Amino acid sequence: MTFRTSRFMCDGHQLVYDDYGDPGSDRLLVYIHGLMLDSEINRGIAGALADGGHRVVLIDLLGHGRSDKPTHASEYRIDTYAEQVVGLLDHLEVPAAVLGGMSLGANVSLFTASRHPERVRGLVLEMPVLEWAVPTAALLFAPMVLAAHYGRPVMSRLSSLLARVPDTPIGPLNSFLHAASLPPDSLAALLHGILVGPVAPTAEERSAIQAPALVLAHRNDLIHPFDDAHNLARLLPHGRLERARSPVELRLRPDRLTDVIATFLDEVWASDEHVDARAG
Repeated sequence: MTFRTSRFMCDGHQLVYDDYGDPGSDRLLVYIHGLMLDSEINRGIAGALADGGHRVVLIDLLGHGRSDKPTHASEYRIDTYAEQVVGLLDHLEVPAAVLGGMSLGANVSLFTASRHPERVRGLVLEMPVLEWAVPTAALLFAPMVLAAHYGRPVMSRLSSLLARVPDTPIGPLNSFLHAASLPPDSLAALLHGILVGPVAPTAEERSAIQAPALVLAHRNDLIHPFDDAHNLARLLPHGRLERARSPVELRLRPDRLTDVIATFLDEVWASDEHVDARAG
């Protein structure tokens, strides 16, 4: 599946996105990568959904992929990323979209739905990072911040070498290679900003989100505990939970779950048509 790569400016920074499917369609899914990863992780999902007639946009958030990578931690907050998603919708001249993503992308989508409910038609939340995950995430990422600060010479050489590795035909592998090639100053700022900022809307704010939501999760993952996803699906007024068979099912054997996502998208847009018909 081919896609169109474009750029736009948001708060003085250039952000890059890829547009799959019919560029004139307002029936849009914006799907967002995880922390330190980029759009490559989601190319298979976007291609499969676009083949089924859906429009999908993959954005590289600030500090990720091909987008700008400032070195100030204050630039990196999950709630600020929500404003970048709204900026993308403004740039695309789309009044509202279904938002989703994995891990960081799921949390950004939740913030957007909480702060800008009029811009969100639905949510596809893959492996959200909530209360049960925070201690493990802090234990994992805090040493990486220290390594980026105090091991800068070694990490600079390593990231420079990895940046020269050509892309492979495997999108998820490319995404991890790109993450490993992040310059240490940008990596330290990114992780520092994410760790000290808000991780997700409060439970009260989540319970007020009215958009229909599909929550995807799997067992045996300390950073993305199944209990977080299960509790979120119960807390959201219109949430439902779909259990993945493994952490990599959606990337390596996506057919079942992309069918589930496609059905959910059809239901969201069909519901909108019903509301429009009643209003008319």
